[in-house]
Amino acid sequence: MARRRGPARHVDPADLGTYQQAVRRVLTCDLITATRPRPGTLDQVLRWADHMAEDLRTLFGHTLIATTDHVRLVREIDELDPTQRQVFSRKGRPFDRRRLAYLCLMLATFQRSQIEISLGDLVAQFTPAANAVDGLGYDPTDSAHKSALVDAAHWLLERGALHLSDGSLEAWARGQGQADALFDIDHELCEILFRPARPVQHLGSVAGLLSDPVKEGADRERAARRARRLLVEHPVVHYADLDPEVAAALRTKGPAEDVARMTGLVVERRAEGVLLADPTGLFTDRPFPGRGGAVTRTAGLLLAKIADLFETSWAALTHMDVPGPAQEHAELVAQVDAGLPLHGVVGELAWTGHEEPAPAPAGPARNAPLVERERLEGMVADLFTEFGPASFTNTWQQDPHGLLDAALVLLCDLRLVHAVPGGILVMPQALRYRNIQGALPERPDTGMLPLGPLDQAHPAPEHDAADAHQTEGTTP
Repeated sequence: MARRRGPARHVDPADLGTYQQAVRRVLTCDLITATRPRPGTLDQVLRWADHMAEDLRTLFGHTLIATTDHVRLVREIDELDPTQRQVFSRKGRPFDRRRLAYLCLMLATFQRSQIEISLGDLVAQFTPAANAVDGLGYDPTDSAHKSALVDAAHWLLERGALHLSDGSLEAWARGQGQADALFDIDHELCEILFRPARPVQHLGSVAGLLSDPVKEGADRERAARRARRLLVEHPVVHYADLDPEVAAALRTKGPAEDVARMTGLVVERRAEGVLLADPTGLFTDRPFPGRGGAVTRTAGLLLAKIADLFETSWAALTHMDVPGPAQEHAELVAQVDAGLPLHGVVGELAWTGHEEPAPAPAGPARNAPLVERERLEGMVADLFTEFGPASFTNTWQQDPHGLLDAALVLLCDLRLVHAVPGGILVMPQALRYRNIQGALPERPDTGMLPLGPLDQAHPAPEHDAADAHQTEGTTP
């Protein structure tokens, strides 16, 4: 019998679905423990740990850390991604810079602690370190500072890095008497939560944490690895955004199909690029459109309004070049680097990151239609008239412009639109949702507005290259 090559080659065909489910868990969950994301997941993943470790290393260059207590994937990172802020959040609210800084300082404090630490001792050790950072500090009488510390502690509690053995964080935050809390520290888990690619004290730029760029003449497998990584990290990968070598690798059959076999996703190719679609809608950190809150529903209905606009006024719309990702990434790196304490870097050991400019894009600049802010506000006003303000929940029924802002942030995160001064540029994949419709339920008004695609018995005609690159109702 011929030996199977490529990913999952050691997996029996009858077990392939179970293996693919385990891979999807590892790729979408920042940390897997006995209780996270739910009981039983750890055992399902550990069954395939050896096979996954080999495939993840070969296909992506990633490292899988697997013990009897936890599993974590350490990724090779190609670029900074501002949409990943949901990884560090509590109750759906992303961490601000203070909370992120407090989280890092707490992990550093644990390195000097025993297995057990009280909240009072933690604060006593943490405070001098925070006050030593210009612009940060920690004031025990400042409720905002205490709230940030509580959120960082809860993030660690949720992942099992800390275990609350006595007391209450909330009682301490409210300042009730001599309230305190006692924690057990899982030092092994704390160590794997923070695994930078290089020692951060020797970085002259955040770019030093990124994988080296694929340069002209690089071997094809290195370019293919980067193409695979981009496929699982982004909803859509456009050829025009890639280095020539990576674009060439992605255009060939192989890299995308390898990832599809390993994950169970479906490859979709268009003239602009490639995506991996997930018919189940589970392989994502931002389900869309789904049946979420008012922001998600409004974002979907806006896309339907925009599609109607295109059908009637395409020739009259202004078209503009979409800003290149290389320029945007350089600006993001500069923003992060502006906060680096360079006085602490050891020059002889410093890793300065990418010193050479990024290669030119593989193709011509992308051109996209502009929808002006005034026109978008009119669309939201039409939605409020059509469905009634109460349909958009108490939070937004008196703030349609605020709801529009939140919906546009979501659409930008999903890379369906691109924000520019005065409006948005609509990307080709946004037309994937042109058939979204909203309907009020035939029941007492609860403030919820269902959202879903039109009856698939009468699908809209294909739009070829302009069609979007993801499964209806999902974000890969």
